[in-house]
Amino acid sequence: MTGRERFLRLIRKEKADHVGFWMGDPISETKKIYMQKTGVKKNSELSVYMRDDFQWIAPDYKCWVGKNPMFDVLNGEARTSLSQPGMFADCEDPAEIDAYENMPDPENIDLDRLEALLDEAHENGMATASGMWSCFFHVVADFFGMENYFMKMYTDPEVVEALTARVVDFYLAANERIFRRLGNKIDVFFMGNDLGTQRDLLISPECYRRFVKPYQKKLIEQAKTFSLPVMVHSCGAIGRIIPDLLELGIDALHPLQVQASGMDAKSLSQYKGKLLFVGGVDTQQLLTNAAPDAVKEEVMRLYENFGDFWIASPSHEGVLPNIPLENILAIREATEQLGKEKNL
Repeated sequence: MTGRERFLRLIRKEKADHVGFWMGDPISETKKIYMQKTGVKKNSELSVYMRDDFQWIAPDYKCWVGKNPMFDVLNGEARTSLSQPGMFADCEDPAEIDAYENMPDPENIDLDRLEALLDEAHENGMATASGMWSCFFHVVADFFGMENYFMKMYTDPEVVEALTARVVDFYLAANERIFRRLGNKIDVFFMGNDLGTQRDLLISPECYRRFVKPYQKKLIEQAKTFSLPVMVHSCGAIGRIIPDLLELGIDALHPLQVQASGMDAKSLSQYKGKLLFVGGVDTQQLLTNAAPDAVKEEVMRLYENFGDFWIASPSHEGVLPNIPLENILAIREATEQLGKEKNL
């Protein structure tokens, strides 16, 4: 069974020969270390070496050909912090948002480049996770400055809604181009917004349901019209809104930040059979400090909670250099061992 075949079965909640595996998307410094150790020369070759079941291909990062950054949230200024006031920090009138003329152009996504990357992944036996990353929560936060954003949800909610709509309209237009031409080469729409901290949500569930959920709904419904399953990414403790995400029709949840409150495998097991779990192998302590045998033991333990519909992967996709290659390989080896032991 190829990685793509395995992924497609798992996202449909059908048993495969074993649970899935994805090494994540290591940061550039980590990739250099892993490539040196494995002797491969390209990112795609590293995925093949690791026997990934899918490859994440985000057009936002890999296919943007605009002369300027996608969103000029600071009006040309250098970033100093997440709470740095953005260009709409003092905005109190939605008309100012409506008049803004510097939103990105969806035509600046290079579809030929995207198609080549999707084809390469399929040729290498992997499924493709793609579509715009659609991180509108972060973009809006940057336009205001994060603290201003959260306060404006109470002081100027119409301004927040106006800006969110403009940003999401761009992502919808870009995805429309992508899905119309390349939807048959995308195996899952993968979108991400980090909504949690280590302890809880960044905003209240009520604010989530007013300022985030309706726009996630638009993006998810769009993907569903093209018959694409949907995988949503959010770091942090998002347990209080997982029922909302299920209501929106998501098929998979990533990355399952295991040490965040309520995100351990036992707590998440209540959703077994309703979601494809993707992630869950702790990057904060386990993968950084444990020996490979201990990593394998943890994968076996996690399986008892997550069950068959799971893609074992680090609990944060941006794998850092302090995680040894041997521990990532141990995750993969454990998934293959599970297939033999459980007769999947």
